[in-house]
Amino acid sequence: YYLLFVFPGCRLLAVELTSSNTKPVVQEFQSVELSCIIKSTVTPDPRIEWKKIQNGETSYVFFDNKMQGDFATRAEILSRTSLVIKNTTRMDTATYRCEVAAPSDTKTIDEINIQLTVQVKPMTPRCTVPKAVPVGKTASLHCHENEGYPKSTYSWYRNSEPLSPDTKSNAKFHNSSYTLNPATGTLVFHAVHKGDTGRYSCIATNDAGFAKCEEQEMEVYDLNIGGIIGGVLVVLAVLVLITLGICCAYRRGYFANSKESGESYKTPAKPDGVNYIRTDDEGDFRHKSSFVI
Repeated sequence: YYLLFVFPGCRLLAVELTSSNTKPVVQEFQSVELSCIIKSTVTPDPRIEWKKIQNGETSYVFFDNKMQGDFATRAEILSRTSLVIKNTTRMDTATYRCEVAAPSDTKTIDEINIQLTVQVKPMTPRCTVPKAVPVGKTASLHCHENEGYPKSTYSWYRNSEPLSPDTKSNAKFHNSSYTLNPATGTLVFHAVHKGDTGRYSCIATNDAGFAKCEEQEMEVYDLNIGGIIGGVLVVLAVLVLITLGICCAYRRGYFANSKESGESYKTPAKPDGVNYIRTDDEGDFRHKSSFVI
């Protein structure tokens, strides 16, 4: 601050800084001026420095009368002390410190902090909408994007008409049982009904702008209990018929082993040294032994 002390025959002066805006806000890719003004000094050529403080780390922006790092191609000093950043990015959001050293002043150093906020427009959010839900069941719809700064808030639309976060405040939604969270982008139907059928879309919004996802259809259908029971009965009937058919096939011998069939049965071979003679009267066989001496 400007300090003026008057003593007999002595006048003391201190360097003093001020700013026209200590909390500038700019959208990404635009230019911004960080105002740092020397309000008073008796030093003809004070030393100017700019530092960037981000996530607890400090780095030089302007030092030894020249820009440092990536600021060399997109920043400049204006009116001796102010800093102009061109083509800002989200990484430029930080605290910037303007420091002035004036050796000829009684108070030789002063500084001022500028808090810069670079706003980023939301990207197209990712929306998840179930295609078909039976009546009375729960349905969850999700909408989210993570590029925007500040963080986006979310609003849902059905057939291009906004859904109210409070169903009690709008007569159109008295029959709906849903919960909408603008901070997370989640829309939950606790028990859907036919009137919830429609085209759903979501818009992500912040101070820099908004973005919308494409509409997606959600159908709410009646659960046909009679049809389901009929289908189960048909399946059971088919299984019974198949089982009966297999049993009948086994009984008729369609699955018998071919080795046991009469066609493949072979007459046992005659032992050596035994002759079988059949007589007309006996109708059977008798054997006659022969020996070779």
